Amino acid sequence: MAFNRIQFQQGISLPEFMARFDTEAQCEEALKAARWPGGFRCPRCDSTGHRVVSHGARKLFQCQACRHQSSLTAGSLFEHTKLPLRTWFLAIYLISQAKTGLSSLALKRQLGVSYPTAWALQHKISHAMARREGQHQLTGLVQLDDAYLGGEHAGGKPGRGSPNKTPFVAAVSLDAHGHPKFAKLHRLKGFTAEAIRDWARVHLAPGTEVRSDGLACFAAVTHAGCLHTPQVVGTRKPRDLPQFKWVNTILGNLKTSLHGAFHSLGWAKHADTYLAAFAYRFNRRFDLRDLLARLIVDTARCPAVKIRVIRGGAEVHY
Repeated sequence: MAFNRIQFQQGISLPEFMARFDTEAQCEEALKAARWPGGFRCPRCDSTGHRVVSHGARKLFQCQACRHQSSLTAGSLFEHTKLPLRTWFLAIYLISQAKTGLSSLALKRQLGVSYPTAWALQHKISHAMARREGQHQLTGLVQLDDAYLGGEHAGGKPGRGSPNKTPFVAAVSLDAHGHPKFAKLHRLKGFTAEAIRDWARVHLAPGTEVRSDGLACFAAVTHAGCLHTPQVVGTRKPRDLPQFKWVNTILGNLKTSLHGAFHSLGWAKHADTYLAAFAYRFNRRFDLRDLLARLIVDTARCPAVKIRVIRGGAEVHY
């Protein structure tokens, strides 16, 4: 049987990672290159002229134009961190290379930090992944489906109305050969025409052809300039629906990933980051070696976010 080239990619081994990011100085240089690929730019006036000044062990970049001082981590997800950059980079490596996801508990054990620290690292890095995923739109032919996270409480309301279920939309774009290219997974307040319209305006490019299972609210994608082709499926099972093969495959992989890596999740609070992290890895599955470098860049360029905002689980629009 032929090997699947995507599944059997080499990736970056742990010894190779350690050779590249073994010291704090190596991590500082990598973070500097990721944040300012063309050299330092002042966050206040955008000037490039600067000099490095030291305050004890801490190095600051002082702008020669406005004399504003900024540290390497200021304004980024690393802002005010008390952890070594080596710990951050190891967390980024472990999360990027974990195909089926990595729980905070597993990350805690790998990093040798407390559980709250591992949880904060995981969610901040996932926040950066979600932010990056929100910066592109699906185009061409897209399969669209509705799904839920969570299950029904014993004795509670069954079906779509269960308060323990978190609705989300799954979409996957296909190439000219009918193979999946990119996926998007987003939590919705509910499957209403208004919710689908607003989602489509952000995440689908005008002219996109959307194929759905005929759920009435999906027709609202036309308000975003998209074409809609409903195909009513009735009570047939996913394996009997080749026209929705890839979106069903992605939903199946998502379910396997979440249930395999996580055992207790606050779906209603943190669905955005869990879904985006899965989509981020899926959309970069063709180059596992490059995924680490991309995630370092996306984490470095993500604006600072306070942990209390992440803990609050407020709905985030990426």
